[in-house]
Amino acid sequence: MRFMMTATYLAIIVTTLILMSIYIIGLLSENLYSSETINMFAKANIISETVSEVWGENPSATATDKFAQIVERSLAGTNIRGVVTNTSYTVLYDTNEDSQLIGKVFMRDVLKRALDGEQAEIISDGANDMRLVSVAVPVTRGGDILGVVYLAESVNTIDDTINSTRTSLIVFGVLIVILIGMLSLGMSYIITSPLEEFTSVAREISKGNFSKRVNTRGRSEIVQMGETLNYMCDELELLEEKRRKFVSDASHELKTPMAGIKLICDSLVSAENTDTATVKEFLSDLSDEVDRLTRIVERLLVLTKLDVGASSLKVEEVDIKSLINRIVKNLTPIATAKDIVMYTDYHDTDFAPMLLDYDKMYEALYNIFDNAIKYSPEGGFVHVDVTVDDEYMTIRIEDNGPGIPETERDRIFERFYRLDDSRARDTGGTGLGLAITKEAVLMHGGTIEVTNVSEVGSMFTVRLHYKPKAETEE
Repeated sequence: MRFMMTATYLAIIVTTLILMSIYIIGLLSENLYSSETINMFAKANIISETVSEVWGENPSATATDKFAQIVERSLAGTNIRGVVTNTSYTVLYDTNEDSQLIGKVFMRDVLKRALDGEQAEIISDGANDMRLVSVAVPVTRGGDILGVVYLAESVNTIDDTINSTRTSLIVFGVLIVILIGMLSLGMSYIITSPLEEFTSVAREISKGNFSKRVNTRGRSEIVQMGETLNYMCDELELLEEKRRKFVSDASHELKTPMAGIKLICDSLVSAENTDTATVKEFLSDLSDEVDRLTRIVERLLVLTKLDVGASSLKVEEVDIKSLINRIVKNLTPIATAKDIVMYTDYHDTDFAPMLLDYDKMYEALYNIFDNAIKYSPEGGFVHVDVTVDDEYMTIRIEDNGPGIPETERDRIFERFYRLDDSRARDTGGTGLGLAITKEAVLMHGGTIEVTNVSEVGSMFTVRLHYKPKAETEE
């Protein structure tokens, strides 16, 4: 990854530098050549106008005498070669005396274009690797073309300037690439080092080692990613701890009835001359252990379904009073057997139907009612109170049992947790009922808590968002 990041940065920088250099060199070359060409055209036009004024004066004077002073004065201090020709391309004057072109025909494309009335220019290669800029302007008088002024100059100095600039840009570009390469490599180490640590921690997590953590410093996006990974490790570690505890508790709970069944079977097999009453007693005990095992398995299946999540809710229009009355009716025989009075208090209020998962909410409230009856003394009571406000429906289930110590109130909703293990076994408890209740309430977006009413008795308070069917449809 570091190589890819560094290579990507370098490719971007190199491409940018190349395009920038091409643009700079092109712009510089265009400006220099254009400036020089404009300068030469200016001189050529000055010479043309001056030459046209003396073209026909003093017929006895030679062309050299007429034009020498004009051309040389205009080109003084430059390396520009000046040539004046007539319309027959015959050279009338040439500043380069060594060429010996005076009186001879001097053919150039720019001369032809100038005789056609155009101000022409051309860049060409001369002898000895010399590059020339040539311009030609017509000499006119009274609308007639008398001849041509031709100027030529070497532009090697311009090429030297361009080449020098190109070399400087190359050196500058190489230095920039080296600097950017070093910075990119450093940045790649800064960026990828935490990612390597993330990868290492992720590998440990995949192996089941949830104790690994990423070192986080600062508030950058990489640090936030590390904090998220650490949070995930915390959650996975907690989940793994819960899973191990659940497996351990479930194994223990399942082992107890299985051991009882094994003991009863062994006792029945080893007994000699067993009468029918004894066999029935053994079978009755065996049936109780099987029932207990069945209750545990059923509760575990319920918890497994609840763990699927809120997406498994099958909401429907539910009358909460009807649901509670059904629970009270089903548990009344058990309460009557212990001389426990169950009564509801709705304050003569009619509640609009709510959207709930009927089965899950029935199971949740049933477990609370069932526990209240089991742990209340004979002659006790179970009181149900339902109230609503603008946002919540509150269901309170109160009993006059032994109460729950404050230190244990949060733990009673844990799976397989029992306040009094021996008593729970006597009542047939599995330690899963309140865990199921809490999961169902949370799935509905509600809350559940338990408090002691006084020195004796407990009160479970379930709060659900009050969403009547009519309001939900609106």
